[in-house]
Amino acid sequence: MTPAARTQAAIDLVDAILDAARAGGAAGDQVAKRFFAARRYAGSKDRRAIRTLAYDAVRRFGEPPVSARSAILAMADADPLLAATFDGAPYGPAPIEPGEPRAEAGPAPRWLVEAFAAAGLGDTELVALLDRAPLDIRVNRLTADRDTVLAEIGGEPAADLPDAIRLPADAAIDQNGVLNDGRGEVQDIGSQIVSLATCAEPGGFAIDLCAGGGGKTLAIAAQMNGQGRILATDTDRPRLSRLAPRAARAGVTIAEPRLIDPGKEIAMLADVAGQADWVMVDAPCSGTGTWRRNPEARWRLTPDRLARVVATQARLLDVAADLTAPAGTITYVVCSLLDDEGAGQVTAFLDRRPDWRALPLALPRGRVHGPGMRLTPAHDSTDGFFVARLGRA
Repeated sequence: MTPAARTQAAIDLVDAILDAARAGGAAGDQVAKRFFAARRYAGSKDRRAIRTLAYDAVRRFGEPPVSARSAILAMADADPLLAATFDGAPYGPAPIEPGEPRAEAGPAPRWLVEAFAAAGLGDTELVALLDRAPLDIRVNRLTADRDTVLAEIGGEPAADLPDAIRLPADAAIDQNGVLNDGRGEVQDIGSQIVSLATCAEPGGFAIDLCAGGGGKTLAIAAQMNGQGRILATDTDRPRLSRLAPRAARAGVTIAEPRLIDPGKEIAMLADVAGQADWVMVDAPCSGTGTWRRNPEARWRLTPDRLARVVATQARLLDVAADLTAPAGTITYVVCSLLDDEGAGQVTAFLDRRPDWRALPLALPRGRVHGPGMRLTPAHDSTDGFFVARLGRA
């Protein structure tokens, strides 16, 4: 492909990501996968160049641009080589016309910038949220040891986490045996850290209330040394269906998936009410802490959507309280840095549940924030998380 054709392809890809974000469709990585599947004529170097330019544009513009062309044009104003590709060549973008609109660069929509500021997060934190994320692996201690896995895949061991390995963002290990045979799982170091906040031990009973595909379920199973019971529940059948094969690969036999209907958690979990030693609430959230991986998520989030997930989080915390044994604990986690979903959400729970209190946390990374701890890319080199551990007073 010519440089001009690559530029036009990047414009087309950003437009597809924009359309999906506006319609609440597929995530950006899925849009890109389908985009390139329909363009098999593009070689590996072409795909890499197109993806790089497209995602540079997605990261650079916090407000959804009026069009992808307006975003790439704004970048071309500072890049003569990119501007030169707007030459009207076949398969390339049309020449630049005087007065064409340009997208305005910025880290996030204005209302979100204000929300981050209210949570005590400034420009440095916002900029770090848009860096490319490294690739983190959690070594499955039930079937492997880190030194052996390191010798096989390389990377850097995390000094403060005995099971964590970090690789570059572009490391290609999708077909590596470590992931295929259950000796390792792709899991951000921040996610590994907040899983530790459960303080789960062998022989107990844990409930992962929003298990999804089971990443934290498997991490908790490793903490429990494969002994005890984990009930992994979710309302999303396709996501939950991934747990069983992952658990089988990892040698985890204590995890029991259970599909539940939204809003009917109490009735469908009545048989375990008041019994759990540990309840993990990895609640649905805005995902503001994962922009390094999903920068187009800034274009999806609206105040109304945020209000809906905040209401869901509050309901799930109350469900978790009913599932917890008298001496049990709740670990509340969101991959968000907004106080409405983190510190404010837990404070509201404690206000309406005066028989509960926040418990101290001793985690290898993070800073105290309100009734819990916060991890950020700038400070902790992880995705953004808020985590709190709660117990009855």
